Amino acid sequence: MDNKELVLKILKESGEPLKSGEIAEKANIDKKEVDKAIKQLKTEELIESPKRCFYAPK
Repeated sequence: MDNKELVLKILKESGEPLKSGEIAEKANIDKKEVDKAIKQLKTEELIESPKRCFYAPK
């Protein structure tokens, strides 16, 4: 599973919007990697940002 899939999985399982730092902690990967994955997921329109700096699956 790559970082992008891992980030999406964590967001779906959380049931609430998360900050990238919280995602990094749960996924046990570097925040920079999470930020890259979030950028890709937003481009693919798989996640949204309900409020600034928080992310949730669509």
